[in-house]
Amino acid sequence: MDTVSVFTRVGGPTNRASEADRHVGKRIRERRVMLGLSQQQMADMIGVTYQQAHKYERGINRISAGRLFEIAQVLHVPVNYFFDGLDDDASETLSPRQRMCLELARNFAMIQNERHQEALSQLARALAAQVSVVEVIEECQAQRA
Repeated sequence: MDTVSVFTRVGGPTNRASEADRHVGKRIRERRVMLGLSQQQMADMIGVTYQQAHKYERGINRISAGRLFEIAQVLHVPVNYFFDGLDDDASETLSPRQRMCLELARNFAMIQNERHQEALSQLARALAAQVSVVEVIEECQAQRA
């Protein structure tokens, strides 16, 4: 019996993408969206085609250790970030709340004006602390003066 069929039969390595590959791809996509990068932008930054970046994110193609290290550098996270939650990853889909948080992070990252970012950040802190919006606006105006 050849080595390939032994590994395949006992659950060893194969060329097919696994649940771990899909999880890593999902984490890459989440982080890319958080940073407000398009697939094309990320692909350019790591030196691959858009199609290849898409396949990485879908878990269709496996990612080499070196390429994963490059992706981690581009996305400003440690390599182990992509494996967080792998053991307890029960579902492939994001909850509506998770999707909303990712969209919020993406939109925030796209705001060019730092003063607007700071104002939005203060508003979020105020809402989280149940402070009135009027107080936050007054604080922002006081800082400008």
